[in-house]
Amino acid sequence: MNKRWTPHFLYVLFITFSLVFSSLQAVTKEKKARFKVIAFFTAKNDQAHISFVHEANEWFPKIGLKQGFSYDTTSNWNNLNPDFLSEYQVVLFLDTRPDNPQQRLNFENYMKKGGAWMGFHFSAFALTPSSYPQNWDWYHNEFLGSGNYGSNTWRPTSAILRVVDKKHSVTRRLPHTFKASPNEWYRWENDLRLNPDISILLAIDSSSFPLGTGPKKHEIWQSGYYPVVWSNKKYKMVYVNMGHNDIDYEHKFDNTNKTLSYTFDNEVQNRMIINSLLWLSGRKKK
Repeated sequence: MNKRWTPHFLYVLFITFSLVFSSLQAVTKEKKARFKVIAFFTAKNDQAHISFVHEANEWFPKIGLKQGFSYDTTSNWNNLNPDFLSEYQVVLFLDTRPDNPQQRLNFENYMKKGGAWMGFHFSAFALTPSSYPQNWDWYHNEFLGSGNYGSNTWRPTSAILRVVDKKHSVTRRLPHTFKASPNEWYRWENDLRLNPDISILLAIDSSSFPLGTGPKKHEIWQSGYYPVVWSNKKYKMVYVNMGHNDIDYEHKFDNTNKTLSYTFDNEVQNRMIINSLLWLSGRKKK
């Protein structure tokens, strides 16, 4: 046998090729992850919000494989700090907001320094008095522009949404109107149309009315103007009112908590969410 091909030499050769192959795999994986997303959540308030969080944490990683981003999650809001956030290009709030003053300051500084954020449904909720009072003026009045929560439709139902800003990257390739997934739709204290910093991207179309089934009359909207997706021109941000799945509330005491609808079970709506992520990250759609 040629001395060059001794068992020891072959073993060393095998180890060398294995290390090179592993390194190439790591490089390829890194190239595939064109940007990194971190999602903050609490998942403790309302079964519908909890259902949405679980759904989101299954959906985003699958989309990440197709669109080239990695998706991490954390329920530790202390991670809302400069060192941790520096590892990511987009921050998501899936269901709540930070309540700790330092966490709030860290997030404000992050956004003012060019950070990117996308919030869903309950992340904008604020009502005084409640467990989530409006005690963060920068976030609710300047950043979101919406102020206090006003009211909502009930029960969760689909709505026809209308594209308001057709030129924005978030609404790219969306039809003029489309049917959204069932949701609990929010009304806000402030009229976002009067805020020059706010770009309303989607609103509830008048063909949706009456919207809601009650049983209370004020839970059924008969008319009005209701923005559901918007951005603030001063920041790299998108707020999406969707994020409240329908739950079998009638049998909640049976501890079934069965989910009756899913937010991400909607191709057009998903396209808008993907558009938002790619716009926030500065990447183009694959």
